[in-house]
Amino acid sequence: MNDTPSPQAQDSSPDLVQVVLSDCSAADADAVFGALCTHFRGDRGDDAPRQTEASRPAVWTGSFLAAQAPGPVPGVLLSGAVTADLQGGPAAVGRLRAVLEGAFSAAAQGTASGDQEVQVQLRLTGADRGAPYAGR
Repeated sequence: MNDTPSPQAQDSSPDLVQVVLSDCSAADADAVFGALCTHFRGDRGDDAPRQTEASRPAVWTGSFLAAQAPGPVPGVLLSGAVTADLQGGPAAVGRLRAVLEGAFSAAAQGTASGDQEVQVQLRLTGADRGAPYAGR
């Protein structure tokens, strides 16, 4: 039996970060989620993003428990830019952001802070250094 709570069971955890990816291909969304899954436990499992209709914009979501500081992060290649919206406790968002900034070239597009939560929007492009991570 697995006694480790799933990310869904810890909705109020200060370590839970909601991630929304948009303005990108399914393959690039998969590469971003793959990089995050190497460092944090998430709710996506083996569920790779899929494009369902070419005429509609796609948005992919995931929840990650960012309870510990990440280790070294290899660079990741993307075919285009990805918009990543992060929302959660300040420390957890900082840990998850560190992975994204290590794996990709990242530019902050906006931040908003509340009493116990922070929202950050990053524009990610492929890293131009390190060993590329090709996704899952």
